[in-house]
Amino acid sequence: MTEYLLSIGYEVHGIVNGSADSAHGYEGRQSEKSALVYHPCDTSDPAELTKLIYDIAPNEIYHFESRGRMNVRYDMHEFSGDITGLSSLMVLESIKQSGVGCKFCQSSSCEIFGSTHPPQNEVSPFRPHSPYACAKLMSHLSAVNYREAHGLFASSGILFNHESPRKGEIFVSRKITSAVARIKACEEKYLIVGDLKPERDWGYAPEYMEMIWKILDSDTPRDYVIGTGEAHTVGEFVEEAFSYAGLDWGEHVKIDPRYFRPTDSRGFRADYTKAMNELGWEPRIRFRELVRIMVDADMRALGLEAPGEGDRILRERFPQIWWETE
Repeated sequence: MTEYLLSIGYEVHGIVNGSADSAHGYEGRQSEKSALVYHPCDTSDPAELTKLIYDIAPNEIYHFESRGRMNVRYDMHEFSGDITGLSSLMVLESIKQSGVGCKFCQSSSCEIFGSTHPPQNEVSPFRPHSPYACAKLMSHLSAVNYREAHGLFASSGILFNHESPRKGEIFVSRKITSAVARIKACEEKYLIVGDLKPERDWGYAPEYMEMIWKILDSDTPRDYVIGTGEAHTVGEFVEEAFSYAGLDWGEHVKIDPRYFRPTDSRGFRADYTKAMNELGWEPRIRFRELVRIMVDADMRALGLEAPGEGDRILRERFPQIWWETE
């Protein structure tokens, strides 16, 4: 999100927790990206957060704060609620108290739909199935409440699975593609995963960030589903990644029931009709192309010669790439 905003001429102010690690690699590039400024801030402190928003007086706020690791989703319920659920409420109240009158966009998650049958759109019932999903629903509804009750320009992008080579290896998509690269490099022999049956709508993170910007660039605050409209199982992701790299997934994949979730959705598939009709948005990267982009990047990262189809797709679909591909 930061890179896209910088590419279109924004001055970006980012909140970090004050540690060197929290800047996620950007801190060494502040001089070359002079329009990027970091602010240490405890977002659980209302006074500190309100003062920061008042001092910066931003035109727009993009809110992504959450904790989505599996142990947080299912074990650390209170932590998930505090960080993922309450943080949006804190930011919205600080906007209200500061009086800056800025636009706000909440990064919501398809997880809030839970057991609702696909396809899911903006009017589908919310049936969250994990502490993380419950917390994200609180964030989502906080934005709706401040829009309707207090007149704030508060919108939400309901993001379905958005992936890229930067995704952490604790997430199944990157766990698969990084394992493919290591197996290809003879560093490992097996990928150990959980249930291969869940269906997800897998999309490419950079273009989803463009859509988030479109949401705030519009004249009216609304909520939008962001996805590809396609559903594929984890097993399909495994098969596509391994076959693209010239490997037989059956020889290298082991199922471990310890990685199964206590509850899981019936499947996610986005109905992005509203985003297409009102904002003219459609995804440029589909499932197979996404997998190939990620496998190419992970193979190159290990010094291997990648098949290169993913790189070709990026050159065709994004003539001016504004993000770093690795």
